[in-house]
Order: sequence, then structure tokens, then C-alpha cells
Amino acid sequence: MATVIDTRAGPRPRHPEKRNRPDTPVLRKPEWLRVRAPGSEGYAATRAIVKAHGLVTVCEEAACPNIGECWTQSHATMMIMGDTCTRACAFCNVATGRPEPLDPTEPARVADAVAKMGLKHVVITSVDRDDLADGGAAHFAAVVREIRARAPGATVEILTPDFLRKPVEAALEVIASRPDVFNHNLETVPRLYPSIRPGARYYHSLRLLERVKEADPAAFTKSGLMVGLGEAREEVLQVMDDMRSAGVDFLTIGQYLQPTRKHAAVERFVHPDEFRGYEEAARAKGFLMVSASPLTRSSHHAGEDFARLKAARLARGG
Repeated sequence: MATVIDTRAGPRPRHPEKRNRPDTPVLRKPEWLRVRAPGSEGYAATRAIVKAHGLVTVCEEAACPNIGECWTQSHATMMIMGDTCTRACAFCNVATGRPEPLDPTEPARVADAVAKMGLKHVVITSVDRDDLADGGAAHFAAVVREIRARAPGATVEILTPDFLRKPVEAALEVIASRPDVFNHNLETVPRLYPSIRPGARYYHSLRLLERVKEADPAAFTKSGLMVGLGEAREEVLQVMDDMRSAGVDFLTIGQYLQPTRKHAAVERFVHPDEFRGYEEAARAKGFLMVSASPLTRSSHHAGEDFARLKAARLARGG
């Protein structure tokens, strides 16, 4: 049973734009989606480092089901630019509202945590910051540069906002920071954008991924989809074709899980056999890497997947 978690530790509502929405139905999760509650020593150690550096993680903010597994292995996805998003996507559990000003010390704190945790591969994501002139692009690039300087042995994967209605130079600045993997999730099929991702534009997001390849054809690009929101198989296959036209190398597909009754409802739980079918179709379309399963998330097993991604390109003679 999903519960409504509509307030944080203070009086400010977590999802003010959703408070007056009618409750959506909650489907009982099938066995293949059940995970153990976190509680290992490794989990506690990772949590302590995150808290000591005053960091925000998407693992916590987005209520990721894989947090126990990942934090046990010292894998945490850092979420920069605060814990409050200016968008109000119907699927997302990250708090919505007016964010605080950017913290200029954050790039160094993130890099120090990466070094202290001994990460070989780090994933950096962020909230949307439509309130900033560049969408936070300069700050994002600064985080990548600090990690390069303070943890030179770590490879860097970024999961960025779309920089919608920002000067094109904003996205180009992030691209120019040269992360090892540039990820931007399309999230769902174009037909569902008005209800699921109303603050975004499908073709703008697709164009961002294409720009990465135009700037550096050797760059690795990645994008992800949720299923179970009412999309048709044919629509998912068309998104795959669109991604391949934009040069996307790595596709992730996972089951949408409803954070609260105020969020978009799960239309159905997609069976693991269907995920295997999506993976086969994606590989046939030419993706270097595909991860498709009910619990797949963008940063789940990101380090191991990056190694496989490089190996897949080498195997193709790239």
C-alpha cells in the first residue's frame, strides 16, 4: 500500500501542486517487484558519508527501490542544486516548489564525498532549475570538473535536466565538461507527455541527446523510459527508433512505481517476459547496451554497465 507523504520535516508541503488532486488507485505489487528494506552495515556507512557532507541523493528523494542494494555497495547517485524541483512531473517524488539559491561549496563537497567513498564510477543528477538563467548548467559543469580534480580515478556519469527555454550555450557548457556518460531520460512516450511530464517537451529532450553526439561523436549517451503508464508497445518501439536516430548508445527501461496516491497511477505491472522482449527489440535496433527489467533504474549498476558499454563499443570496432 502506498502512503501519502505530503510534508517534510517542516510545514512546507512536499508536493503542493498535487495536494488537491483526487487520490489515484494503488495496485498491489507482484512478487517480482518486492525488495528488502535497507539495513546493512554498508548501507549505514554510505548514509553516514552522505549526511556528513550535507549531500542530497536521488536515491532518497525519488524513493528508489534499489537503495538498499546500491548503498550497501557504496553506490549513491548525488542530486545537486538542492532538493526542490521547479517542475511538477506526475510521476516524480522529488519535492516541488521554489528552490534555495545555489550553494557555491557544493561542487567541492560532492567531489570530496566521491573521493572519500572511493567511487570508481559516480552518477550525478539534479533537480530542474527553471528559475536560473542557465538552468544550472554552469554549476553542473563545475561539479564534473571538481570530481575530475579531486577524484581523478573516478569515471563520471551525469543525468541532466533538459535545459528547456535556456540559451543553447547552457546545454553546450555541460556537454563541454566531457562526462564519461551523458544521460538524459525521455521518461515516457510522446503521447503521455502532457499528463506525465507536462513541463518538458519530447523533441527538445531528444535534440539534447543528439547535440551531445554532434559535439563529440565518441561520447557515450544514455536515456531511459518508464513503462506501466498506459503506453502501447508500438509507441515504446517508436521511441527506441527516435533514440537511435539521435545516436543514443544505452537504453534503460524500468517499471513505473507510484510514490503516493497523489501521483500518476500505475496502469499495469509489466511482466518480466515483456521486459525481455523490449531488450531483444532494442538490441536488434542497434543499441550498444540495454537494461530492461522491472527494477531497472538509470543509475542502477551504472559502474558495471559502463564497463560493459565500453566493451560493447570495442567489440564493434569503435
